[in-house]
Amino acid sequence: MKREIDDKTILDKFTEGFCNVVDKHIKYFVCSGFVAISSGRSRGTEDIDMIIEKVSKERFLDLHDDLVKNGFECIQSETPEEVFNYLDEGMSIRYVWKGEHLPEMEVHFVKDILDEMQLHDRIKMPFTKLDIYFAPLEGNIAFKEEWLKSDKDLEDARHLRIVYEGQFSEDKINNFKKMIRRIRLRK
Repeated sequence: MKREIDDKTILDKFTEGFCNVVDKHIKYFVCSGFVAISSGRSRGTEDIDMIIEKVSKERFLDLHDDLVKNGFECIQSETPEEVFNYLDEGMSIRYVWKGEHLPEMEVHFVKDILDEMQLHDRIKMPFTKLDIYFAPLEGNIAFKEEWLKSDKDLEDARHLRIVYEGQFSEDKINNFKKMIRRIRLRK
């Protein structure tokens, strides 16, 4: 008898399960710390960040209902219309496995051209062994180095640069950084 070893973490399983449901309804990408963690960086997190395309209330309600049917719940509200209103007003919403407190999927609608570009250029990263879409490496690195800038984020960016050396464009990172300064930082 051959035994398979399941080397996926709780975060991996939660993220894949959530993304599999979302992917049936709308475009999304996972970004920020989980990109570095799923690429081998050893650090903790309790939430995964996801950006989704902005959709109509009806499409979102279909997605929300499917998430609930698949064992997820929104911690802000049980009322799907209220959950949509949070998103529509530019706030994030958080989902967990029903009855659990962690991990959390923090979901946002796209907010500007930077998010739209990353949604358009989203990628799957075979090295992670996860069948989910991530923001492009260039976007992840640029946001961590130019926008977030905490010690943890700078270490995440450094890790991504090492692990994916030769697989990203420094010009694209610099272009993202210029856009971040112009659009998000207004410089």
